[in-house]
Amino acid sequence: MAHDEDVANRVREALADERDVREVRMFGGLAFMVRGKMAATANAGGRLMVRCDPDRADELLERPGASWPEMRGKRMAKGWIVVDAAVDDDFGLWMREALAYNRRTTGGG
Repeated sequence: MAHDEDVANRVREALADERDVREVRMFGGLAFMVRGKMAATANAGGRLMVRCDPDRADELLERPGASWPEMRGKRMAKGWIVVDAAVDDDFGLWMREALAYNRRTTGGG
């Protein structure tokens, strides 16, 4: 399954000012590694997956379009959230959440 190129372009735009960004194809999507850790993925069907603070996950899962991702029928670890990227107003919020958590876990600034 291929990733959604529109979502990938939106992620690229959100990461334009970040340093040490790599794109890696994995799990049927396109992962964006920031400072060596996965921050977001562009997936098929217009879906964005972000890595966020596990302590904020329950609160963030209440937002429109957000759900707990599954891999091979099992829930992923707390702190991963999949979002319908069509929720345009919140795209920036999701990327800010992913980058804030990435900076805390990588010492980036």
